[in-house]
Amino acid sequence: MDFGTLDYVVFISYAALIMFIGLWVSRKGEKTAEGYFLASKSLPWWAIGSSLIAANISAEQFIGMSGSGFAIGLAIASYEWMAALSLLIVGKFFLPIFIKQQLYTIPEFVEKRYSTNLKTILAIFWICLFVFVNLTSVLYLGAKALDTILGSGDGSTMMYFVVGLALFAAAYSLWGGLSAVAWTDVVQVVLLVIGGLVTTFIAITHVSPDGGIISGFQALYEKVPEKFSMILEQGEIITPNGKDAWWDLPGLAVLLGGMWVANLYYWGFNQYIIQRTLAAKSLGEAQKGIAFAAFLKLLMPLIVEVPGIIAYVLNAGPDGAVTAQSVDPAFLKDGAIINDSAAPWLIHKFVPTGLKGLVLAALAAAIVSSLASMLNSTATIFTMDIYKPYFGKNAGDGQLVNVGRITAVIALVISILLAPQLGNLGQVFQYIQEYTGIVSPGILAVFMLGLFWKKTTNNAAIWGVLLSIPIAMYFKVAPNGWSDSSLFVHIPFLQQMMWTWFASSLIMVAISYIEGKGADHEKGIPLTRQFFATSPAFNISAIIVCLILVFLYAMFW
Repeated sequence: MDFGTLDYVVFISYAALIMFIGLWVSRKGEKTAEGYFLASKSLPWWAIGSSLIAANISAEQFIGMSGSGFAIGLAIASYEWMAALSLLIVGKFFLPIFIKQQLYTIPEFVEKRYSTNLKTILAIFWICLFVFVNLTSVLYLGAKALDTILGSGDGSTMMYFVVGLALFAAAYSLWGGLSAVAWTDVVQVVLLVIGGLVTTFIAITHVSPDGGIISGFQALYEKVPEKFSMILEQGEIITPNGKDAWWDLPGLAVLLGGMWVANLYYWGFNQYIIQRTLAAKSLGEAQKGIAFAAFLKLLMPLIVEVPGIIAYVLNAGPDGAVTAQSVDPAFLKDGAIINDSAAPWLIHKFVPTGLKGLVLAALAAAIVSSLASMLNSTATIFTMDIYKPYFGKNAGDGQLVNVGRITAVIALVISILLAPQLGNLGQVFQYIQEYTGIVSPGILAVFMLGLFWKKTTNNAAIWGVLLSIPIAMYFKVAPNGWSDSSLFVHIPFLQQMMWTWFASSLIMVAISYIEGKGADHEKGIPLTRQFFATSPAFNISAIIVCLILVFLYAMFW
């Protein structure tokens, strides 16, 4: 189906609305560092919750997780549903400490709890991660999707979409800072949810024997019941490219192992996520925003994973399996099945003219909101954690804001140049998780022990985070085929993350005891039970979310 005039009108209207809101919010410019980087600490709960989800759901999820849904099934939804529980933990136990410390950035907490040296190490790491992994992958995936839907489909127009998405995100976020990003995210998340549901509901009617939505879901479950298994056994699901899905989601280890490392690191200590809560009017408002985001997270699999399962069924052969012979040619590249083509293929194939513009606006909203968030956070960390302490100790607010804008421009240019080079990464979501997982366990250990164990020393934290890299690489070498099985352990990457976190924590505990002789560290954080008291609204929300999670896992176990 072609992209019609009405689609262009809808999409252009979306773009104009976002630009108008972003520029209106920032029409006077953000003159202070707090105003630019933390929205003058004025965000209400509903803006925080919306912005958290808009920053999180990007092309990585919209395209990458649909691709994983195509290859693996609903089991990949554990990233979404366990995130809801992780958000509640962050809201109750992490946020009270962060907000009391009056932080601009997560590395700033490292300086207050440990040392400037460790803060600088982690600040440089995060900047590199944002630029070379997050920004680049979101631009690549977003451009790939737009190329499939609007362009030639052969990659020849990808660079135009890379540049277009980058300029769109920069147009309002560079000038207005976090205020422009957060307030436009409120609109972006509404579009994201509506557009995502439209794609799912239209596509499911093509699975249904009578064209109905309810019967479509029933037919979907009947045709591929294995795709609705949340806790995988080894050999239960083999992806279209012949890989055992258990290696990506190893059964109960998902719920009891490395998924916690991935989620607590991402939702608790990731600057472009947690920055919204640091900009809240108050701790209570931040916690209500976290609870709102947890509810939205429960809905996300219907938007980002289920479409992948639908695409799988629609491309399966008579035996129910997807092969190179049964799949639509749009999924094939050099004879290999490209899982991440699932969402763009559904949109291109089934969404009718008029609604296609709305769905494309939802996809663009997911991409642009994440890009804007990452740019703002990259600028915040560089400006506040590297430029200000080392190069601009006497810099005023105006100079700091300008440095932030220049930093964002440089980060964006690098990402534009690198994005087309990513090429074929298969399941991009899994790729990003796996390689972020090399460093996240050590960083999580540093934060968890720093927050909740007063004996943790600075040297222990430095050695813990540095040694976590070779520990993680020890687990990595076996899958690469050049290791001796008697020396190395070949386990799924989620288990690798859990064991790396455990080993890093053990190293930190041992060094802390040797160095401090069992005494509390002078920078240890004194905590009391009252410190973590939460409002009845938050508590009731948390109970409801937990009950829904129990129901979902019981249904799809």
